[in-house]
Amino acid sequence: MTLQLFAASHLVPVSAPPLEGGALAVENGRILAAGRLDELAAAFNAPVVQFPGCAIIPGLVNAHSHLELTHFPSWKLRKGVDYSPRTYVDWIIQVIKIRRALTRQEREQSVAEGIRISRESGTTAVGEIVSDPSLISSYSGSRLTGRLYLEALGHDDVHCEQVLSRIAGCLDGNHDWQFRLGVSPHTPHTLSSRFFRILEEFARQRSLPLAVHLAESRAEVDFLFDSTGPIADKLYPFVGWQEHVPRPRRTTPAAYLDSLGILSPGTLAIHCVHVTPADVEILRQRGVTVVLCPRSNDRLDHGAPPVHLLKKAGIPLALGTDSLASNDSLSMLDEVRFLLERFPGEFTAAEALRLITLGGGQALGISDEVGSLEPGKRADFLVVEPVTGSAGGDINRRILENGRLREVFIQGNSLG
Repeated sequence: MTLQLFAASHLVPVSAPPLEGGALAVENGRILAAGRLDELAAAFNAPVVQFPGCAIIPGLVNAHSHLELTHFPSWKLRKGVDYSPRTYVDWIIQVIKIRRALTRQEREQSVAEGIRISRESGTTAVGEIVSDPSLISSYSGSRLTGRLYLEALGHDDVHCEQVLSRIAGCLDGNHDWQFRLGVSPHTPHTLSSRFFRILEEFARQRSLPLAVHLAESRAEVDFLFDSTGPIADKLYPFVGWQEHVPRPRRTTPAAYLDSLGILSPGTLAIHCVHVTPADVEILRQRGVTVVLCPRSNDRLDHGAPPVHLLKKAGIPLALGTDSLASNDSLSMLDEVRFLLERFPGEFTAAEALRLITLGGGQALGISDEVGSLEPGKRADFLVVEPVTGSAGGDINRRILENGRLREVFIQGNSLG
């Protein structure tokens, strides 16, 4: 790719203050320099692509996604399970029913559609949960980057051994895509404690980060405390796990995972709606990053995470859309705008924009590649048309309140 300059009325690097009259120098899919247009034009003899009245911002990072479930709304109709679950467990059972009826081709097509929608809405990196390692090839050639977390769940020792073998086989293969890998023990209530420990040791030996859904629902909290409630009464019988209902643990999901050694720097704790102050202190001490999915939590009526408490504790935060099984879109701009409405006054515009860019990159351990507009990083950036309004001169607020996505560039190439 030839050297080009991309200029706009505002450059928002995220890692540095916004710059009026800013530009990027891009070559071979990488950022060579970021600064004022006049300075870059003097330093580089290259054509300039101008975007007057616009802002250039980093590509967005969706720190928690399940793109495999993109076609979920249509599957509900086609598979004859189109009803509105009233509880978390009823929703999980609906998801399981649908997944059992899917062909590999249907899942591959759903992933492809999720990739397309994500790119077109400005997402250039994802923290994606992959339920089946054989699907990992579906992400090759996507032009996205990020981290693919290979999901694991189960109680039966034979089944768990098979799952681990498939994950190990995937990791040992030769891959040429842009993604790094990780492991995702599903939730505190869908894995045996033995399998959790095996996965933790496996991931540690291979220097792989973990991602786990944590304290998403009240049902999970009840189950971890006294082994009762709809998880024990409905979910476990539905999947044939009746014999695996544990004795009451009298603990919280976070404290339970901590006892198993799951919580450590690099671990993503996803959702964290029902965490206590003591849980938050555990997360802080262990250096865990929390990924918030506020629209999914609202859609499933789980409640809202204690954002103020998490922020006060200094816990790193990122943002994710979850999936179209529990959300209305895969747009990170939609997600962060909902966050700002749901938690008024908790985030400045700069903090909110960081959540879906550099914060997401740091959560996934890929901030050396994405999340900000700095030399050496991938030339993944968006051109946004901010509308002048109540935000006044704060370009971050103007982007988040009224910004319209005009163009998406991945590795310096426009999606067109």
